[in-house]
Amino acid sequence: MAVEAAPRSAAAVVSAFVALTKPRIIELLLVTTVPTMVIAQRGLPPLGLVLATLLGGTLAAGSANAINNYVDRDIDQLMARTARRPLVRHTVTPSNALRFGVVLGVVACLWLALTVNPLSAALAVAAILFYVFVYTLGLKRRSPQNIVIGGAAGCVPVLIGWASVTNEVGLPALVLFAIVFAWTPPHFWALAVKYRDDYAKAGVPMLPVVRGVAETARQILLYSFILVAFTLLFGPLGHMGSLYLASALLLGALFLLRAWQLLRDLSEAAAMRLFRYSIAYLGLLFTAMAVDAAL
Repeated sequence: MAVEAAPRSAAAVVSAFVALTKPRIIELLLVTTVPTMVIAQRGLPPLGLVLATLLGGTLAAGSANAINNYVDRDIDQLMARTARRPLVRHTVTPSNALRFGVVLGVVACLWLALTVNPLSAALAVAAILFYVFVYTLGLKRRSPQNIVIGGAAGCVPVLIGWASVTNEVGLPALVLFAIVFAWTPPHFWALAVKYRDDYAKAGVPMLPVVRGVAETARQILLYSFILVAFTLLFGPLGHMGSLYLASALLLGALFLLRAWQLLRDLSEAAAMRLFRYSIAYLGLLFTAMAVDAAL
């Protein structure tokens, strides 16, 4: 493989390091943080607290993603989906990527501890360590349950959001964690259906690779039912009103419909329809929570 020249301009260097943090994934993680803070506050939290929490969460997620880039650089070059990542294109050296990830993690911890509270900092550190050591190093290349267990790291932003307001992790926060936990397998497995050949080439035992698309679709439907059940459970536990309940029912019904359509069709097109809807679903569900709590 030809090695591209290192970027010369400052803008190119900054762009390469930003790409290491996987900004689109961070956006998806943080979409749950502010609504969780609104629910915990039962209204609008102080703007300074929101911004401090979002910045700390962004740095923590960027740290985990940058280190993930470092660890997975060997398999990333084998997959079309990841072929343009900075370490594959040699726009950042592996050692610099690792240093960058570690520094982001340290800064995230210190920032959250000093501007929010120590509990939110501890949760952020736990998420980074879990994502790097349990998911990336432990499960990703060894088990088809990698994204189920490893996906727990992506659920921590709701705990951080709750802890930033209340300085504790209450039962409603744990149910929010469970919602994101149950949402993750259908979301990620739907994408994995499309890129199963990539994962097979790289030797990553994603569920569509080792169990086939039909079994993956069955598992997606099962987790979709669990997801909807958790969203309905959150109604009484989170003291939600009719706006949230109606939204959870409607959004959940559409999620189940997309999952059922994939089970009947088993095509990449059906999988990507579910994947795209899952992104909208999470944002709309948490927005409905926030609006309900604020009103």
